[in-house]
Amino acid sequence: MGNLENVYEAVLNGGVDTIVQKVHEALDAGTPAQEILNQGMIAAMDEVGRRFGEGEYFIPQVLWSAKAMQAGMEFLKGRLAPGEQVGSGKVVIGTVQGDIHDIGKNLVAMMFEGAGFTVFDLGVDVPPERFVEKAKETDADVIALSALLTTTMPAMKSVIDLVKASGMEKVKVIIGGAPVDDVFRKDIGADAFGIDAPDGVKKVRTLLSPRV
Repeated sequence: MGNLENVYEAVLNGGVDTIVQKVHEALDAGTPAQEILNQGMIAAMDEVGRRFGEGEYFIPQVLWSAKAMQAGMEFLKGRLAPGEQVGSGKVVIGTVQGDIHDIGKNLVAMMFEGAGFTVFDLGVDVPPERFVEKAKETDADVIALSALLTTTMPAMKSVIDLVKASGMEKVKVIIGGAPVDDVFRKDIGADAFGIDAPDGVKKVRTLLSPRV
């Protein structure tokens, strides 16, 4: 098995303790850092997402793979050449105001990071103004909104209305959470609805194409 394949397998199998060594070995063998990132780590997380969506992987396995991905990316960051990108887009994510559920949101954030996005996680109970402020501050491409309570779903529309009022034309908004569906997405004017974490990544890639 080649060095790039070893990196891929380390992420796929949640090798938090081995990923840095595998990345180091690949670099020593002359594999370009960008290739290790794209064809090793990001490709592995894409496969993790596919397996999760197919019911072959479960949340604990996804979390371990995401942790391995984060460790490998942290090690690799300083070795990318000037101009090479670690992230393929910027995502501001959070659970909307009035809602303090974060397990699903955390999983989605990890999947975005694993897919190569730069993620700014605002946490839970986030006011609409905070989403817009952070998106402006970071020049974000996407705002990702999570809600688990039906009573907090209207807060998603408040964020979207504020985004539109702020003239942030390039920023796309994706929503997700147990009570949310595509009908609600259309009603509030969101750009996309993610049924789960892998689907969210896929939808955002589509939204940003050809930027991503």
